[in-house]
Amino acid sequence: MTMRAAITSPAVRWLALLALCGAYLQGGLVKLLDFDGAQAEMVHFGLHPAPLAAAAVILLELGASALVLTGRLRWLGALALAGFTAAAALMANRYWEAPADARFMTMNAFYEHFGLAGAWVLVAWHDLSERTHERH
Repeated sequence: MTMRAAITSPAVRWLALLALCGAYLQGGLVKLLDFDGAQAEMVHFGLHPAPLAAAAVILLELGASALVLTGRLRWLGALALAGFTAAAALMANRYWEAPADARFMTMNAFYEHFGLAGAWVLVAWHDLSERTHERH
């Protein structure tokens, strides 16, 4: 098997998508299993009402991941995760407001989140491009 054939195999594609979804699957499941903790996190970030915000985040993390992994409306799941990730970075990783001793790590987390958001946009772009080529 050539390198190209290996990298472009459906199994590698699905594993890469699973890796991208990993943090969202883990986050959604942890919030689901510790709903009180999820609500406390929402309060920490100023999201009210906390139960509704926690439920929405759980639904988004798990639901969008399911769309991506099943391939059904993958582009929509990917764009939802891109928007969620960018919003989370703006809420949780405001490095410009962080104390000097925390600024470097917070800045890294901010730009890592935006890199991940960009990866989700690429997943959506690729999925929509594939669907366009299949129709023609």
